[in-house]
Amino acid sequence: MHKIFLLLCSLCIATGVMAFQKDTSAYQTQRLRINALLAERSTKFGQYELSLNSRTGIFGMQTKEDIRNSNEILRGIILSDNNIFRELKILMNYKDQEVEQAQANAIHTKRRIEAYMLTIKRLQDQNEKLKSTAGQSEQKKGSAIYVIIFLGLVILIGGFYFYRRLSSIK
Repeated sequence: MHKIFLLLCSLCIATGVMAFQKDTSAYQTQRLRINALLAERSTKFGQYELSLNSRTGIFGMQTKEDIRNSNEILRGIILSDNNIFRELKILMNYKDQEVEQAQANAIHTKRRIEAYMLTIKRLQDQNEKLKSTAGQSEQKKGSAIYVIIFLGLVILIGGFYFYRRLSSIK
């Protein structure tokens, strides 16, 4: 009877684990597995307590069969504990992998940020150079305009002067 009950409990828990497995990470699945093993161990421990209190012998004493039954249940508890330790080791490995992955992502992100900052600095320097070049071009353009205006005035004054000279000669 107890074996059938444990089988049904394990089947229900396994079905629940499979339903959650699609939506959760391997770490969460492993935690569910360990929780199921702990529940199974707790059930076995309850059975062990009951078997210790069972006294089917004459004058309310325990028989060899009672003691064997208790020992079998205790052996099952020890096997469950071994499974729990094995699954905990796997869980710790998952946790270590997650930590290593988070550290690798942090390093990768830090490198990308540094590369972006370097690119931004380089673009700012280029922008400053372009601004200074544009400022120099504006100064040259302003000087060229003054020279053109000056030459235009010289030509106009020279033309006016020559025109008066020619008119006075006629």
